[in-house]
Amino acid sequence: MPDQLSLSPRQRDDLRTIAAMIVPASDEYKVPGADDPAIQADILATLGRDTRLVTAALDHLARLAGGPLAELDATKRDAVAQEFRKQGGAAAATLVRVVLQCYYRDDRVLRSLGLELRAPFPKGYVLPDGDWSLLDPVKARSGTLRRAP
Repeated sequence: MPDQLSLSPRQRDDLRTIAAMIVPASDEYKVPGADDPAIQADILATLGRDTRLVTAALDHLARLAGGPLAELDATKRDAVAQEFRKQGGAAAATLVRVVLQCYYRDDRVLRSLGLELRAPFPKGYVLPDGDWSLLDPVKARSGTLRRAP
């Protein structure tokens, strides 16, 4: 299974930079940004099957930046990030998902949200009922998925 050595030092610097852009630290809520060392360590330790797409996303960012994203000033980084959002595709979506999943399992972040520091199962979490009609288009496509035996 791939580990943190799968990312080059430039990629790790760019990951830290883009993670801080995705989720910046907040003094108001007393939470770290996604560039926090503990959150970064979690990201690197759990990349697993997402390594290929995350490295592709980081390489794409570097191409758009004309070099390491981490070395650009804030204005240029923002411009690169906007372009990346437009054309990053599945790799960009994977990068954002990986950053967010690690961020939202950090104890400090969970505490700030008022959640217990525990696994979601077996107790689970109660979610308010939503608008179930949002699933109507999916239900209307019945037959497009194969049935389980």
